[in-house]
Amino acid sequence: MATHSKHFRLVESLGDEHIGLEARAQVDDHLDTKIWLRLLACSTQIEQQIRQQLRTRFGTTLPRFDYLAQLDRYPEGLRMNVLSRYLMVTGGNVTGLTDQLVKEGLVERIDDPEDRRSWRVCLTDKGRTEFAAMAAEHEKWLIAMFQGLPAGSKEALYEHLGRLRVHLVQKPAEPEAGAAGGEKRAARKPRK
Repeated sequence: MATHSKHFRLVESLGDEHIGLEARAQVDDHLDTKIWLRLLACSTQIEQQIRQQLRTRFGTTLPRFDYLAQLDRYPEGLRMNVLSRYLMVTGGNVTGLTDQLVKEGLVERIDDPEDRRSWRVCLTDKGRTEFAAMAAEHEKWLIAMFQGLPAGSKEALYEHLGRLRVHLVQKPAEPEAGAAGGEKRAARKPRK
């Protein structure tokens, strides 16, 4: 019953117009489901605000910002396949974005000294300058969003989310039979 009252206090605090993804959670849902929905709601809310700020202030998108941020960390540039892995998108997405950013003079393709068949992508001086302005604003937006949360709470949240990331990477790909609620999984028939 305590979970029920906590949920309704959250709804009262946020209001129906802001509850978002957490509205899917039911009182009798498993705690893991509620955690997932709360993480998703927080992530979505932060992402929406950042997207809006980037669009309004700089006329750019979050994928472009993320792309430039990765290159900013590697002044010598990155191979396209590495950049694709870091951004967790397909090579085709990276190629399309690279073409756009090259046309705008924000990035350039350079020969890869380690592999003559490949090239690296790196920021131009113009790209570095424009990204620095965006990054400074981005940091201010995040500080403003988290302002008011006690430092200890932020540190604990950061540590707990780090532990969750490690757990998710280390857990088996598929739960063992019966792990969720003692149910047995039906044996799958081989495909024909």
